[in-house]
Amino acid sequence: QVQLVEAGGGLVQAGDSLRLSCAASGRTFTRYTVGWFRQAPGKEREFVAALSRSGGSTYYAPSVKGRFTISRDNAKSTVYLQMNSLKPEDTAVYYCAADTRLVAGPGKYDFWGQGTQVTVSS
Repeated sequence: QVQLVEAGGGLVQAGDSLRLSCAASGRTFTRYTVGWFRQAPGKEREFVAALSRSGGSTYYAPSVKGRFTISRDNAKSTVYLQMNSLKPEDTAVYYCAADTRLVAGPGKYDFWGQGTQVTVSS
């Protein structure tokens, strides 16, 4: 079992950057593929990005590819989401997730954080 706590959300203007972090505790962090998801008001939760256990493989949703970067620091048991060129449509609650799956990508994740709000004003 792993516990996840997100931080770094806030209110920014369109075009700004923001970095989210997700601190993990519990089982060995390197056992887990990690991902970021988001949920906007009135919409279903959607996949944003994922990163393999070693950090060597990434997967992005088309809507964020080229603007967002997922990374991890296994020594600190932390995963990051660097978000650049933010748009109002990026407004959502962002969730960190972890799973023992081998392939980084969308799909089922067993462990979730509580979420952090990101609001992008136009």
